[in-house]
Amino acid sequence: MDSDSLLNFFACTADLTAVCTQNGWPDPASLHVEILEQRPGELLCAVAFEEVIMEGSGCCAGRIGCWGRYRVELNAAGTIARAEAVVGARM
Repeated sequence: MDSDSLLNFFACTADLTAVCTQNGWPDPASLHVEILEQRPGELLCAVAFEEVIMEGSGCCAGRIGCWGRYRVELNAAGTIARAEAVVGARM
């Protein structure tokens, strides 16, 4: 599994909201993914990003650093089948 495929997956998935803390959304431009463990059919990845927080008026109220560890299951072709947050928090 290459890092570009992981970045593309996490940039387009709603799974990152599992570690958002303020009901904001992940900024894909701030996304960083690192493979911590690799087993047959499975990866453990560290994922970090900035959560964008909005005011009621629609203005950006700030950004909060968030991180999570995700278990990524790979299918027989070696592509991502699904990802699940196993731990996460605000930085």
